[in-house]
Amino acid sequence: MLRTLAVLSLATLAMAQPSHNVAARVAKWKRVDMPLTTGLSTRELQMVDKLVDACRLLDDIFWRQSDRKGLELYKSTPDQALKRLLMIMGSRWDLLDDNHPFAGNEPMPPGHDLYPRDLTRAAVERDVAKHPQDRAAVYSPYTVLKWRNGRLIGVPYHEEYKEFLEPMAKDLRDAAALSGDPAFANFLRLRAEALLTDDYFQSDLAWLDLKNPRFDVIFAPYETYLDDLLAVKTSYGASVLIRNEEESRKLAIYEQYVPDIQDALPLDAADRPSKRGHVTPMEVMDAPYRAGDLRHGYQAVADNLPNDPRIHQQKGSKKIFFKNFMDARVNYIILPVAQRLMTPAQAAKATAEGYMAGTLLHEISHELGPEFARVKGKRVDINEAIGPAYSGLEEAKADVVGMFGLKWLADRGALPKGRLEEYYASYVAGLFRTLRFGAGEAHGRAETMELAWLWENRAVVPNAGRFVVDYGRMPEVIARLARELLTLEAAGDRRRAEAWFANYGKIPPALSAALARTSDIPVDIDPVFSFKDEVR
Repeated sequence: MLRTLAVLSLATLAMAQPSHNVAARVAKWKRVDMPLTTGLSTRELQMVDKLVDACRLLDDIFWRQSDRKGLELYKSTPDQALKRLLMIMGSRWDLLDDNHPFAGNEPMPPGHDLYPRDLTRAAVERDVAKHPQDRAAVYSPYTVLKWRNGRLIGVPYHEEYKEFLEPMAKDLRDAAALSGDPAFANFLRLRAEALLTDDYFQSDLAWLDLKNPRFDVIFAPYETYLDDLLAVKTSYGASVLIRNEEESRKLAIYEQYVPDIQDALPLDAADRPSKRGHVTPMEVMDAPYRAGDLRHGYQAVADNLPNDPRIHQQKGSKKIFFKNFMDARVNYIILPVAQRLMTPAQAAKATAEGYMAGTLLHEISHELGPEFARVKGKRVDINEAIGPAYSGLEEAKADVVGMFGLKWLADRGALPKGRLEEYYASYVAGLFRTLRFGAGEAHGRAETMELAWLWENRAVVPNAGRFVVDYGRMPEVIARLARELLTLEAAGDRRRAEAWFANYGKIPPALSAALARTSDIPVDIDPVFSFKDEVR
């Protein structure tokens, strides 16, 4: 029996051997060192070591959510190029190639390993209709769905991944004991408890209450990027964070205007609840280690968390900007792409400061707009109402509302009006950068749609093989798109959202040809940390 299992396992791995040019795929990613900040005390280094070990355990869970067979291949293959590509993607599917497999021929299941491989959305809806008492468990963000006796059940994360969560929680408690910040230590203990119960509410509140922490972590199943089936299941993500004090001080001007931008949105008042009295903590941090959905695939330069609308209603959300990752993206990718695709005068206006401003407003804008969708007279979570199109819609909304917010701030003198062209040029340069991901990833889907809209409305136009931003048209075109995206979320209009992305989901041929001229520029970064990756 054991020999038969071994033969089957080897056969499975043989089928998963690389079927495409792995080395060429790896070459699209720029390796960048992300060293640990110097000057930490011995006790602080010990605390960071505990947090990193917790992150490694969290990464073990992410692999099992994303692609268990890919994990087997990662642990067994002697091919170092394949191993690196598997680590970059966190699976056997290449997000730069519309998620086609680069090892074997198995297509990417829309729900990865969070659902049975043969499950469809229609089958979920039929099963819930038969067993309405199971709806909460089936649609919970923190359950893995399985068939049992012909019926769907939701297995809680804290049961499914218990072998990793228990030592992970111990690591967080040990780190808390080493922390010199009582509030941070309290948060770590609350988060350790939350990992073992799947109830993150109190620990999220404590996280938002941290005041300018020297050390911080992102550590939870927050994002739904792995779930293209129901758009509700969360994947685990983590990052160790060390404060960049100088850059953090620059954020105060943005924090004070968040309620005013919400009030100014081109959306019915009933769908934009007041943000007055909510906290909007912002941190500029360096990230010396990442795991889970923050480690694999698209390398985020900022985050707005938590995603729980109850937290947004009661307290707000936290905006985190990863300075070391942002510097790498701008220097290695965005500025070279701008110089290749935009006219020289406009490429010169694309700057690190302009891109940072757009990123700041992007993260702020995740919190702006409606908190729930209105569907048949009921309040429904927007991601549940919109379904698989939600991730792309939300990323596009944050981009576009962010640019709307920058114009609003400049019009009122909070930002220099003379820098609007810099903001627009940097935004468009960022769109060009993300379009090179294709439509296999939420940010790529979002920004493909945005640029197609700008193109149709002649806010971005071709010029002798390059592209020109019409600065005069941008404000009105952005405002109209912001209204459309905000209204889609408020109405929870799944069909219209899907039709909208289908209509604006194609890159114009002239732009495709131009993007081909950037093939020698990296698509994204592949971080190299001071700490060794250990996958179990």
